[in-house]
Amino acid sequence: MVDPFPPSSAPPPASAPPPDPVPELAAPELAVVVPVRNEEDNVIPLIEEIHAALDGVVPFEVIYVDDGSTDATPQRLAEAGARFPRLRTLRHRVSCGQSQAVATGVKAARAPWIATLDGDGQNDPADIPLLLEASRAEGILAPMTLIAGHRRKRRDTWIKRVSSRFANRVRAGLLGDDTPDTGCGLKLFNRETFLDFPRFDHMHRYLPALVIRAGGRVVSVPVNHRPRERGRSNYGTLDRLWVGLFDLIGVMWLQRRGKNPVVEPDRR
Repeated sequence: MVDPFPPSSAPPPASAPPPDPVPELAAPELAVVVPVRNEEDNVIPLIEEIHAALDGVVPFEVIYVDDGSTDATPQRLAEAGARFPRLRTLRHRVSCGQSQAVATGVKAARAPWIATLDGDGQNDPADIPLLLEASRAEGILAPMTLIAGHRRKRRDTWIKRVSSRFANRVRAGLLGDDTPDTGCGLKLFNRETFLDFPRFDHMHRYLPALVIRAGGRVVSVPVNHRPRERGRSNYGTLDRLWVGLFDLIGVMWLQRRGKNPVVEPDRR
């Protein structure tokens, strides 16, 4: 049998269709920073909620910082990265704590504004636009204003609620940070303002006091709080209470040592 397509006359192989162009994303104005450790079941549902809450509201990016997870969190983040081009993922080789995870995400952000929320799904991403509205209402004062979520109806165990209420009262009495719920992970602040703060472990719980120390102010906004549906908490209540005593003393020292000079413009 004669080959109908001898090598010299064989038709060229069919070429694969060109891939669809990836849509160019606008420069982000907001970075949503989410620290996580061993939250494999919460990763994708929360990322979907963040996108649903912010699509069409503001150009944004999402930065997940995996704080040394030992479960399938890295795999879930890789799966999400293939679906969501706004997602960026960073990983600590070993766990360094929630505050360092937040700091890693803020330093990597390209956006001038940062929204943080916990990776366990208890903070509601649908509340982020409310924080943005409160920040815009501050006008020129916004870069020195922290917008803090206030969980008026906590959906936690009774021991967490009681210990948190006690800690908030002690902290507010000693630091005067004008915040009813400093432990809420849902916050909005200016990136450059955050990067000027002194860095220490558990600092994310003292952001209101640090903002006031720098001459700014705090605005609390009521937000939704949801029960944990998947996974378990990575932080013990007693651990936080004992560590919090030392942190409180340190922040009180920072307050007493801080100064806010008024810089006059150069008149030459």
